Amino acid sequence: MDATDTVPKVPLKNFKRTKIIATIGPSTDSYKVILALIESGTNGLRLNFSHGTHQERTRQIKWIREAAQAAGKPVAIIQDLQGPKIRLGDFDGLVNVAKGQSLSFGYQTNYAESGHLPLQYDLSHKVKRGERLYLYDGKVRTTITSVQQGIVYVRAENDGLLIKRKGINLPDTDFSGDIITAKDRADLVYGAGEDIDYIALSFVQTAEDIEQLRRLLKTMNSSAKIIAKIETRAAVSNIESIVEASDAIMIARGDLAVETPAESVPIVQRQIIGLGQRYAKPTIVATQMLASMTEVSEPTRAEVSDIATAVMVGADCVMLSDETANGAYPLDAVQVMKRVILYTEQHVPFQSPFTDKEDHSRQASISKAIINLAENIKAKAIVAETKSGATALQIASRRSTIPLIAVASDARTAQQLAIVYDVKSYVRPVDPHAAQKLTDWLRKNKVLEHGDMVVTASGRYPGVVGTTDTIKVRLLE
Repeated sequence: MDATDTVPKVPLKNFKRTKIIATIGPSTDSYKVILALIESGTNGLRLNFSHGTHQERTRQIKWIREAAQAAGKPVAIIQDLQGPKIRLGDFDGLVNVAKGQSLSFGYQTNYAESGHLPLQYDLSHKVKRGERLYLYDGKVRTTITSVQQGIVYVRAENDGLLIKRKGINLPDTDFSGDIITAKDRADLVYGAGEDIDYIALSFVQTAEDIEQLRRLLKTMNSSAKIIAKIETRAAVSNIESIVEASDAIMIARGDLAVETPAESVPIVQRQIIGLGQRYAKPTIVATQMLASMTEVSEPTRAEVSDIATAVMVGADCVMLSDETANGAYPLDAVQVMKRVILYTEQHVPFQSPFTDKEDHSRQASISKAIINLAENIKAKAIVAETKSGATALQIASRRSTIPLIAVASDARTAQQLAIVYDVKSYVRPVDPHAAQKLTDWLRKNKVLEHGDMVVTASGRYPGVVGTTDTIKVRLLE
């Protein structure tokens, strides 16, 4: 039995349109909790490959698929690559820093013996004099003064404190073409043999970073799609080409707020969501959405507003990180997020504030026609057959008020569509009448009712990518 053979428990009009991604960690590392996450409204589950072992991940992937089937809905699994681990290494005690002080850093150096603070990544071949180097989430700001014999020398721009293993940000440094590490490659090989739907690429700087990963995945025969994590200053500068090259975009606001002015992040977030709609690429708003709920059971008013804002400007997904990975209230966090999404969607119907891209392609034109027809006749649903998911993505990107049901012949496509705005996906065998048969099944099971009108979209060659060419109106009897 497939997860999508289960009849929905709520009417189509009551489904949330904005999706939820939760991160698996120590707080959610059991089948029981993963099932509860999915039943509470989670549509995608993120596996953070900065932590854990492949053995643990294999167990979690198995639990996710079993739980998705038990809950009766497809769920996307996201493999989040660690990327270059640009952090301080280990040293004893704390290091007090005074404004104007000179500091030095070396790859895996012994601080007690050399006086050079240790790094977990060799920056000496990357950085240049005059570039900025931020430590401990930007709490200590420095400027590079020189690089000599593998040692990076900096001048502190403010007073502060350094602690071992804290992260480093380099907003001026070019890492493009060199962000997939040996560990990432090993994790990609592992993921290619597992049931992974998306790969999230960390520290993206240019579209070429995406293309490099795509070439790697092709050699591994992986069907996973690529999420570009936007967390660097360079990525913001190259954002439109990155959106075009990727399959989805994650606005990783933690590092982004260090690499760019914090006040610019809401504007960048809005820009990226608009580009996602323009290019039919799902967008994910991430980091600190319910940060307080890692320790307390209720959100702050600002966090509720943050989620509602993401919904109102049309994000496909909102994401939980530490809240579900390490937090004390993982299920409460998902439930709060779902309540905020539903209330916002019910009281502020989404209207895209972004200018539509002039796209005269056959697929875009058909998608526009489907939506116009469905809205004019006040259809209860759009039912679209899709092999690759492209038709559903095009329709979803236009943010229609009509619920969207996707019929896919491949479970991978249905799972990948799980994090796309407003898409409820089903897996059915290749059939010239797949959309009609699914509509009949939904009517029989009272998801749709007698007298409802639906618009179906299909192709003359079922199961073949890019052949959607037939639009029908059905009055259900």
